[in-house]
Amino acid sequence: MEFFGNLLTGLSIAGTWNNLFFCFVGVFFGTLVGVLPGIGPLATMSILLPVTYGMAPATAIIMLSGIYYGAYYGGSTTSILINIPGEAASVVTCLDGYKMALNGRAGPALGIAAFGSFIAGTFGLIVLQAISPALVTVALKFGAPEYFSLMILGLVVLTFLTEKSMAKALMVAAVGVIMGTVGMDNMTGTARFSFGVPELLDGLGIVPMAMGLFGIAEIFLNLEKQIQRSVIAAKLTGLLPSFQDWMDSKWAIVRGTVVGFFLGMLPGGGGVIASFASYAIEKMSSKHPEQFGHGAIEGVAGPESANNAAASAGFVPLLTLGIPVGAVQAILLGALMIHGITPGPMLLKEHPDLFWGVIASMYIGNVLLLVLNLPLIGLWVKVLKIPYSLLFPMILFFCLIGAYTVNNSTTDVALMLAFGVVGYLMKKFGYEPAPMILAFVLSPILESSLRQSLLMSRGSFAIFVLRPISLVCLVLALTLLVLALLPMTRKKREEIIAMEEDVG
Repeated sequence: MEFFGNLLTGLSIAGTWNNLFFCFVGVFFGTLVGVLPGIGPLATMSILLPVTYGMAPATAIIMLSGIYYGAYYGGSTTSILINIPGEAASVVTCLDGYKMALNGRAGPALGIAAFGSFIAGTFGLIVLQAISPALVTVALKFGAPEYFSLMILGLVVLTFLTEKSMAKALMVAAVGVIMGTVGMDNMTGTARFSFGVPELLDGLGIVPMAMGLFGIAEIFLNLEKQIQRSVIAAKLTGLLPSFQDWMDSKWAIVRGTVVGFFLGMLPGGGGVIASFASYAIEKMSSKHPEQFGHGAIEGVAGPESANNAAASAGFVPLLTLGIPVGAVQAILLGALMIHGITPGPMLLKEHPDLFWGVIASMYIGNVLLLVLNLPLIGLWVKVLKIPYSLLFPMILFFCLIGAYTVNNSTTDVALMLAFGVVGYLMKKFGYEPAPMILAFVLSPILESSLRQSLLMSRGSFAIFVLRPISLVCLVLALTLLVLALLPMTRKKREEIIAMEEDVG
């Protein structure tokens, strides 16, 4: 009964006309950026952060969340129709989705992708709703040492699972932690790393940083690419999968959902790793593995289910522990902090309306996405024909306006452009910006947890190994660092990265 009571509470919040409208806006823009290659949910959420300043916290998170999981739906459209993934998690869908389109089966491919995404997303939400109260109860027993060690583990796992060099990811994360210390020390009131600039006394803003690293940098990168888009000209028919399509896909959807949900809860896991893992599992378990890569519908159903289940699962550690598992969740964490709300165990107790409202809105969002992705497929095909020469100047203009209006500060505009150049150079030289933004968001919590722990222990670092939960987290982090140094592990990471690049 508690399950349904919480759901009804959430629906009473998410079901208001205002929240319904912004839920629709979120999933619509999410689908749109998923359809358009080269933009992605991370850049879009970063660009739209200033828009959320005037919203209620629940409304802001509902809209931003809709953009996030909506992009996973839209990403499959470009993968299937033009063999270009609109979103990173849809890379694997290109392998069989585009081949199905060439064979005249674009409709069933799009249909099974939409239905698989809906089933997986809904399952993920049910599990999220069921386990969240129990996780919150456990998390309430966490003290400062446990939080510090848990976040250290999160940062290490994220860098371990990064697409590029782990050493580079660790360096980038370290820079992010340092940038998080810019501004006034909240314990002593001392200015740190402000270099005499008054605007920096409040610290670096997450809005200009995120907009620069992901929005401006992506524009620079895409402008130097010659993306050729050739949309499948055949008329799209048979969007509803046949009975045989369902029979062929049912276990792929089930396996993809389970794999995606568990991988989605891990720091650095997310939809990309989940979709690759699902594809590998389906190929290994298939009676006809030779069909994969030539238009096997299981190769679409499994990965698309996995990445959408992962999108739902990413909210588990964010809402219950206050720990973002990736850059997107870090943006959501930053959005909550902008509104004066700290995610974590106390979120459910202090802001139950926001907690259950966001979860309920995701149920509504999944239904809206199913409606948007099948009847409006013709619209998305037309959107694919928008030239980038018109698209990117509009995005740049919106970024400039958004950065300025947050604090009416030209300093924020300058910071955004500077981070845009930094993000562009990082991408060019093989450095992923995601660990930086994640470390930046976690830095204040990491620092305060460390200082509180040392006050508790009167300066002794032994407190981190004398407490069981803290010790387990640190041991796991150290184990991952050791594994990363082993030749076998390094070779396997290089093989996975090479496979992802080949597919992309």
